[in-house]
Amino acid sequence: MPSSIRNSLAWIFDAFEREPTFLGKRMFGSDAAYLDGLLCLVAADRDPPWNGLLVCTSQERHAALTDDLPALRPHPVLGKWLYVPQDDPAFEATVERLTALVLARDPRIGVEPKPRGQRGRRGQSALPKD
Repeated sequence: MPSSIRNSLAWIFDAFEREPTFLGKRMFGSDAAYLDGLLCLVAADRDPPWNGLLVCTSQERHAALTDDLPALRPHPVLGKWLYVPQDDPAFEATVERLTALVLARDPRIGVEPKPRGQRGRRGQSALPKD
């Protein structure tokens, strides 16, 4: 996908535009949303399993989030985060609820980004490159 074309799921982050601490960044060919310095959501419109919304959280918080949002499931590659695929019938309702939770600063969502030098082995990522 050419860099001039916006991720088709980037609309998800429109809800954060008025937040002074919102920062949107490109991450591995996807779009990431940061609030208050925490990495909260990643919108990916690539080939499965990178086609949907990833919820940045810890495994200890999975059960509480999936109880509230049953469409969420552990991501098949990045199991530390939860995921709702774009083709799930509850995708839009789940996205709406997740953005509301992020805006409410729900403590179950958001992870501290690792400093650049501490990502994986020799800078490798679990996400495939474009």
